[in-house]
Amino acid sequence: MRVLVVAAPLAGHLTPLLPFAHALWDSGHEVLLASGGEALPRVAGPEARSVPFIDVARNLRLGRLAARSLVAHPVTARAELAGRGGDAGLRSPFGPVNEELTDALVTVAEQWRPDVVLHEPLAVAGALAAARHDVPAVLHENGLLDGLAAARTLLDSRPLQRACVRHGIRTVPPPAVVLTIAPASLVGARDALAVRPGGAGGGGTLPGWLKTPSVRPRVLVLRGGGPVQGDLQTSALRTVRAAEDLGCELVLARPPARLARRLGPGVRTIGRVAPAELLPACAAVLHGGNSGHVLSALTAGTPQLALPGPGDRRHNAELVEARGAGIGGAVTEDALRRLVHDGELAAAAREVRTEIAAMPPPQARVDVVVALA
Repeated sequence: MRVLVVAAPLAGHLTPLLPFAHALWDSGHEVLLASGGEALPRVAGPEARSVPFIDVARNLRLGRLAARSLVAHPVTARAELAGRGGDAGLRSPFGPVNEELTDALVTVAEQWRPDVVLHEPLAVAGALAAARHDVPAVLHENGLLDGLAAARTLLDSRPLQRACVRHGIRTVPPPAVVLTIAPASLVGARDALAVRPGGAGGGGTLPGWLKTPSVRPRVLVLRGGGPVQGDLQTSALRTVRAAEDLGCELVLARPPARLARRLGPGVRTIGRVAPAELLPACAAVLHGGNSGHVLSALTAGTPQLALPGPGDRRHNAELVEARGAGIGGAVTEDALRRLVHDGELAAAAREVRTEIAAMPPPQARVDVVVALA
């Protein structure tokens, strides 16, 4: 069986799909990863192993599309930066992205002839390519957002309607199967098959000092990106004094050189190591709210402080706080004290860890997809 796996050209969109792609590949099926842009280091690196990939975003300039969206929809853009963009915030950048991806994917599907197309919610161009060639589509969620709702929002956008007309696609059928990596206790019941989320890659070697217990509670600060990275830098500087006052050991993952030079004693730094490796050695974690970091912390059972931010980050932070497995909000001394010493937060985080461990691994869902061919 041949499965075309499609993700938007962003690392955080492709990475959650890799465990299922690997499960298909290890089961003897042919798999082709279709993405590009910022996701290329993922598909070309060790996480992709021997799974082949194709760059379908070679001519797509995300920066140009984002700038055009900002100019054309300034109110929506400002709301999206605050994490309150809603459906309009999804359509504004990802509608044009998917319109451009559709042309390449229709051609790839025509030449490679997949039996199934598996795509993430913000890569509905995969669903269009599947519809154009009359093969079933599988929707694989890659975060905590409602994948079906997000995909429908994009399919209703003008850019995707234009793509449908251009390729003679009358209707786009609903996905034959929906796979979710979101724990039900955070997002509620969904009409989807649960799949255990995989850890985000990153390579690297855990240093010896992180392999031994610490006398002081360790607080990990994971690096974010874009505006959230700036917030994390500010938060990290603000947290140093609070961590020292609380007797904590602060561990900064891949801090920018300029930031690292401004940090005092009692703060340790570490290079590129996967969060899944770092989290078990830490009592708590501070991050920018992206779904990969949220799920990594939940999988490890580590209490987390998620900063609300652009896109789905505010939504993710609110879900974590509502579940009681962490805090969604700004970094303050009181928040850090609660994060490290509140037993209820730690207990809730461990409950979600147990819930995730009970979710079926990707390998257990391979037969469901195979049956569609």
